[in-house]
Amino acid sequence: MTDLSDDQLLRYSRQILLPEIDDAGQQRLASSRVMVLGLGGLGSPVATYLAGAGVGRLVLVDPDAVDVSNLHRQILHRSNTVGLAKTRSARLSLEALNPDVDIVTHECRLSGDALREALRDVDLVVDGTDNFESRFELNRACVALGKPLVYGAVVGMEGQASVFRPDLDDSPCYACLYPGFDAQLEALRPASNWENCSGQGVLGPVAGLVGCIQATEALKILLGIETRLVGRLLLIDARAMEFNWFQLNRNPGCKVCGGLAASPPRSR
Repeated sequence: MTDLSDDQLLRYSRQILLPEIDDAGQQRLASSRVMVLGLGGLGSPVATYLAGAGVGRLVLVDPDAVDVSNLHRQILHRSNTVGLAKTRSARLSLEALNPDVDIVTHECRLSGDALREALRDVDLVVDGTDNFESRFELNRACVALGKPLVYGAVVGMEGQASVFRPDLDDSPCYACLYPGFDAQLEALRPASNWENCSGQGVLGPVAGLVGCIQATEALKILLGIETRLVGRLLLIDARAMEFNWFQLNRNPGCKVCGGLAASPPRSR
């Protein structure tokens, strides 16, 4: 690891003061690589905080362009970037925030071999997608490659978050949360956009709240700080301002992760 410059010591001074980070942790972040899949209401705060924290490389993936209807919650984007690719808009915002961060963009929907190839070069991925099909495919790729997946979802005034660690022997995966749903997806999907914000609506700060939780968990994983969201699903009810969680265990019959070898849990 290279020493931090005077400018970097000043930029990151407030988090370097944390005993969990210090100089060594900051250097660790600088050598880390994170994929953010989706640059909307979740991906916007995630990418902003990871860039601000000094993560060395951000791989940003989104096939869409900025629409004016995005702006109430997707804080990476501005009125003057409406019509631009979200990856381009995000690059402009993040480079203005922190020019130290290396930004790689994919202005497309990564899937199949292309998704797996991109995942090979990152330490973890943060899920900012808004549909079940993308989440299931991302989960399968992360399990196959042993990549940590920081999950979040939001609709209306509710959100949820979890951390799936296929690199840990005792961690469930996203498919354990919805057993059998992946195979039934086509039959269950109606014509409307019921599974995302365009169909159900969303309160902007709730997306920001979930995204901030995802960013926090991603940084903890990169820094080797224990996360309590492995094997737990955090549920957020912003209307009542209540946070609850339930235990999520690996499903031994899961078609995605159920066949992984079982052994004593490793420390997180």
